[in-house]
Amino acid sequence: MNLMQLTLLEQAVFVLAALVLFLSFAMLAQARLLAGIHVFAWQGAVLAAATGLVAAGGAPHLFISAALTLALKALLIPWMLHRLVRRLELERHVEPLQHPALVLMAGAGLVIFSYWVVVPIERLELVTTRNILSLSLAVVLIGLLIMVTRRQAVTQVIGFMSMENGLFLAAVAATHGMPLVVELGVAFDVLVAAVLFGVFFLHINESIESLDVDRLNRLSAREDDT
Repeated sequence: MNLMQLTLLEQAVFVLAALVLFLSFAMLAQARLLAGIHVFAWQGAVLAAATGLVAAGGAPHLFISAALTLALKALLIPWMLHRLVRRLELERHVEPLQHPALVLMAGAGLVIFSYWVVVPIERLELVTTRNILSLSLAVVLIGLLIMVTRRQAVTQVIGFMSMENGLFLAAVAATHGMPLVVELGVAFDVLVAAVLFGVFFLHINESIESLDVDRLNRLSAREDDT
């Protein structure tokens, strides 16, 4: 793809989509829990900016989606996670990534795989959307990789929310947004999920004083043995 063939607005959207992917890599490599929440907030802000640019390009209903994305994913949900971490006394929690070079190489491989999957769309000559779809799919897969490689439950929730960011970016790029009712429903579901995750984590921490997934698996295995 030649970026010079795109309009200035399309180039800006593409750059912001690439920045969303870069922030996914930042979350993948981040060891500190609070810093990971801050990176997630920035990803939400960049996603809101990209949605706003798409809205300015001829889809004005997406301005509402951009405002919802900014309010929920860049402000409210990160604030809720930040408060949860402080309540669980995990402000200084650090979880170094095991085999960081291998994990980051796996992330790069997922980006290449995403472009390979979207290659057939070139036949439809969707010059703009096929590249952003590749980036969106890579964001989803890297979010899944975060969930697989991390043991801290809160970090896994961040990975899950990042996957949703990738799906939302794909919807905005491919279809210029879903119907407003659907987007409001999805935003409400994400908010409810964040609240439920918070309540769930508080109860787990009160029960076993840990949110380490490996420890939860060991407890589950002991219960199965008994």
